[in-house]
Amino acid sequence: MDGSLTRISAKKLGKTVFTNNDVLPILHDISFEIGAGESVAVIGSSGSGKSTLLSLLAGLDTPTLGEVCMMGQSLNTLSEDGRAKLRSQYTGFVFQSFQLLPHLNVLENVMLPAEISGLDLQDCRIQSQYWLDKVGLSHRLEHFPNTLSGGEQQRVALARAFINKPAILFADEPTGSLDEASGTRVIELLFELNQECNSTLVLVTHDQALAAHCARRLHLHAGRLV
Repeated sequence: MDGSLTRISAKKLGKTVFTNNDVLPILHDISFEIGAGESVAVIGSSGSGKSTLLSLLAGLDTPTLGEVCMMGQSLNTLSEDGRAKLRSQYTGFVFQSFQLLPHLNVLENVMLPAEISGLDLQDCRIQSQYWLDKVGLSHRLEHFPNTLSGGEQQRVALARAFINKPAILFADEPTGSLDEASGTRVIELLFELNQECNSTLVLVTHDQALAAHCARRLHLHAGRLV
């Protein structure tokens, strides 16, 4: 793959956890590249290392062996603050548990990443309203997360993830806590918004319908790519 088009690369990646004098290997010798605009699903049974791999790719955790590069920058060479700065510049996140702040209303939750990135407050509001309209929640701006259904909360999380038009979007089981109808709608929106932003999409999922929408699948078994 042309290096200028590579958004994420893993090189001989390994992760081992040491607990109570025990050694627990989680990932072994993982290597791949993900290009600009690609959609990739990381699949595998529970305990196969999917979420650990996603955390390493996003710089939320550090590998025991090997190297992760994001946007051409080796994460191994960055401090925790440096990795956080890179994430804020290039990435968005969607989690199974939504991760909305309960004391902020819908509009404020979506505005937050844009505010942190330094966007003017009025522009933050305009962009937030745009993305909330995209996910069909323009009528819920002043509502708080605990008044929304699970599907609505995940749609708020999608709007929040896309407000900065991330080069890379990470999603960890984005439909895992939703009923079938809500999950289907979230899948449709995820790929619709992703196409609009031309983001690289990397997601972990047990949902075969969601994985089938991706152009490529990485199958983990016992910590190894198969």
